[in-house]
Amino acid sequence: MRAFFAVDLPDSLAPAVADAQAPFADAPGVNPVDPEQAHVTLKFLGDVGGRDDGTEPTVDDVIAAGERAVDRAGVAPFKCAVDRAGVAPFKCAVAGLGVFPNREYVSVVWTGVDSGAEALTALHEALEAETTALGVDPADHEFTPHVTLARVETAAGAEAVRDALDAERPQAGSFSVGEIRLVKSTLTESGPEYDVVREFDLG
Repeated sequence: MRAFFAVDLPDSLAPAVADAQAPFADAPGVNPVDPEQAHVTLKFLGDVGGRDDGTEPTVDDVIAAGERAVDRAGVAPFKCAVDRAGVAPFKCAVAGLGVFPNREYVSVVWTGVDSGAEALTALHEALEAETTALGVDPADHEFTPHVTLARVETAAGAEAVRDALDAERPQAGSFSVGEIRLVKSTLTESGPEYDVVREFDLG
């Protein structure tokens, strides 16, 4: 299965996510994500558990790695907000607009994490260490905690996004993070469908 670890935004923030998308959502070549599926990806895994020849980690391997990562994220060098062991539940605030890879060539539009970034980064680094030890490919870019708002395929869409970057600073809101999730992603013609495989409580 195709999978990733994530922190989900609550459904209550879906309207604010939609508002953040509004300035460019109807531009040609812009594909907004479903606001009700908004999340912060902590670690993309790719395919897991689909082969019996030992070339992919099993789902059980990945679940165990997630449990270890939540525990070790509170220990140096990943240390952040700690309550006894692991990362304590924390608050996240999501605001602003950004793009990948850069303003001149816009591929992804996102809103960033104002507070809670330290804890998210600690979780990412612990997940990265645990899953690459299983043979999962390491991340090929620096971790930037964010919520993807849209993907951009045309120059006209990119121009609409640049206009929004100059004019907008949306405030998607804040929420409490008490768990991370291992999520199965199934690609369909109407977009990805997500199913939660396992939840990992913090603290």
